[in-house]
Amino acid sequence: MSAFEFLLAGTLAAALPLLFAALGEMVVEKTGLLNLGLEGMMAIGAAIAFICVYHSGSRGLGFLAAALVGALLSMVFAFLVIIVRANEVAAGLAIGVLGLGLSALFGKTYESLTITGLPKLGLPGLSEIPVIGPTLLTQDIVVWLAVIGTGALWYVLNKTKLGLIITAVGENPEAARAIGYPVGAIRAAAVAFGGGMCGVAGAYASTVYTPLWADGMIAGRGWIALALVVFGTWKTGRVAFGALLFGVLSLGELTAQAAGVAIPSQVLSSLPYVVTVLMLVVISNNRRRSGAQI
Repeated sequence: MSAFEFLLAGTLAAALPLLFAALGEMVVEKTGLLNLGLEGMMAIGAAIAFICVYHSGSRGLGFLAAALVGALLSMVFAFLVIIVRANEVAAGLAIGVLGLGLSALFGKTYESLTITGLPKLGLPGLSEIPVIGPTLLTQDIVVWLAVIGTGALWYVLNKTKLGLIITAVGENPEAARAIGYPVGAIRAAAVAFGGGMCGVAGAYASTVYTPLWADGMIAGRGWIALALVVFGTWKTGRVAFGALLFGVLSLGELTAQAAGVAIPSQVLSSLPYVVTVLMLVVISNNRRRSGAQI
């Protein structure tokens, strides 16, 4: 397999943990909240999913358990922010640290253990296309479900009453409350959805993308997903594009090695995080200019 074919084959899988977490956080932020605990929720989801799959062999059970534990941890954040009125930045950071600690605790005895990966499924007819057929168009079932789910989320947020309610709660909570919408309950549901998506992101990372458990395997993906929401300007399609872009960047080290490019591996490994910082700087500058013009 050439470096280009390797890149095509791996981009969607590499992007998926970022996509799941970023889409979940996008819904949270559309309701007017900011949850900085993505890294921890992804980590605990990864640990719980791996443990469930290791003992039961069921990917479905693993993903369900990860989604539930991610949603449960996010409900602690919702309680602190919505009920107790705690600072959401401090609460989010605390939840992130808690999730990382719990994942290390639960996964300690499973360190470096492995499980079998998922088989690849090609799109009927299209998987025979030269080069892109056996690479880009041949992925595991979770990738194809994620593509469908992303389209469904776009439809819900842009074409349904529920999407309008979520937007209204985020843009003007007092007006939404005045016309009878339970703002707190809607925000709590969005936070639970975001936490569940982070759990699923972690489950994919530990049971499909790299089917093993290692402490610290999320490796900053939660922060990249958080940046992707801003990069995508809270729009589903743009967030998905950003996830694909960072999926390509995350494979840069392996692709460069396969192509024989003599670049230090540390430089290539840090590339996604450098781009994240630069991207946030550019976006902040653009917002500042727009504010000055107004």
